[in-house]
Amino acid sequence: MSTSHLISSYGYWAIFAFIAAESLGVPIPGETALIAAGAYAGHTHHLNPWAIFAVAAVSAVAGNVAGYLIGMKGGFALARRYGSKVRLDERKLKVGRYVLDRQGGKVVFFGRFVSVLRTYISFLAGTVHMEWKRFTVASAAGAVIWAAVYTALSYNAANTLKKASGTIDIVVGAVAIAVVVALVVVVRKQVNALADKAEAAYPGPLE
Repeated sequence: MSTSHLISSYGYWAIFAFIAAESLGVPIPGETALIAAGAYAGHTHHLNPWAIFAVAAVSAVAGNVAGYLIGMKGGFALARRYGSKVRLDERKLKVGRYVLDRQGGKVVFFGRFVSVLRTYISFLAGTVHMEWKRFTVASAAGAVIWAAVYTALSYNAANTLKKASGTIDIVVGAVAIAVVVALVVVVRKQVNALADKAEAAYPGPLE
């Protein structure tokens, strides 16, 4: 069953589940679900974009807090034992620790917009015992802005495309695909570069 089908069938509950789970540390497409929900609302008007934004922001914050608390209690030992089940390996742990040690709040905020960091950053923040107040402020701010940006963009894009036709649809679709592919390539290169720096900073197993 596809993400779009779940959104159309279960509405806001599906949005909450996808985003909260991803923010908690489960590698599922939370951001994809938000984009699909915004596009679905823009195309059919069966969902309210303001409600989508509110649900996305609340679920992101809830998942982040849960992930932080799990990291605080379990730490690296928990990640080593169960990390393989959620694709959280030593490499990703080191990337998270590396960027948190150097940037902290900025990483939690902007990590909401980067796939790998969005999934694991809250757990890692708890693991390295990042200050609670600093974490919650950065986490909440990132979640609200992320939810607003992606809801607005996906809703307005779908609403505009609904009114377009023929060649315009093809051109816009091709441009959108090209942009997405370019973003994926850039993000992967950045993560790989960070992984090399993190390995140099923390050689061997993390403690």
